[in-house]
Amino acid sequence: MFKVIRRAWRYLVFALSGRLDELADPRVQIEQAIQEAKEQHQRLSQQAAAVIGNERELEMKLTRSLEEAEKLQANARQAVLLAEQARTAGDERKALSYEDSARAFASRLVAAETAMQDAQLMHERARQSSAQARAAVENNAMALQKKIAERMRLLSQLDQAKMQEQLNKAMGDLSGLTPAGDTPTMDQVREKIEKRYARALGEAELTSNSVEARMIEVERAAIDVEGAARLEAIKESLNRDRKPGIEG
Repeated sequence: MFKVIRRAWRYLVFALSGRLDELADPRVQIEQAIQEAKEQHQRLSQQAAAVIGNERELEMKLTRSLEEAEKLQANARQAVLLAEQARTAGDERKALSYEDSARAFASRLVAAETAMQDAQLMHERARQSSAQARAAVENNAMALQKKIAERMRLLSQLDQAKMQEQLNKAMGDLSGLTPAGDTPTMDQVREKIEKRYARALGEAELTSNSVEARMIEVERAAIDVEGAARLEAIKESLNRDRKPGIEG
């Protein structure tokens, strides 16, 4: 049962993630990726600064250790010289006192040299870590610059894609493939007009072939014949009226 629930949960998460990816604005996603890269570079720079700071701190400690060792060595030498001078002067007690001081300085010198060796080793390791940190920051900076350049290219490509989509939509509207809302396309309007015209022609054809139409046509023909005969009669009457005048 637990496996089924876990599998269903994974499927739900995957489905919602895919849906969010479809609805997400690519421009916002690009800016989010760049912002994340900048924050990552900032964290890396801060870590590198801490590593480099540790190197500088160890370098200062190593310098102090060197100075301390040189100072102890100089004091030990000075105590030995003073012991020799006191013994030459016949002051054995004072000579022994200086020798005790020389041994104490020598012991401290040994401890200081051991600490200095440890400091040198730690400083060398810190120096290598600093070099790696600097290289990592430089490489990440170059990668960030590439991402920023890629962002400009992707944003330009996104704008071109939007313009192309708008152009495709406009061309589709003009061709009648994708009507805008409730507005009919040119093909639909043309089909409607042709249908009405064909129907009107059919009705006219039916009307011209009806009995009433033929009767009207016969009556009109008879009227035209009678009108022609009447016109001939008028012409003959005019001719008769003119003949007496011409003979006189």
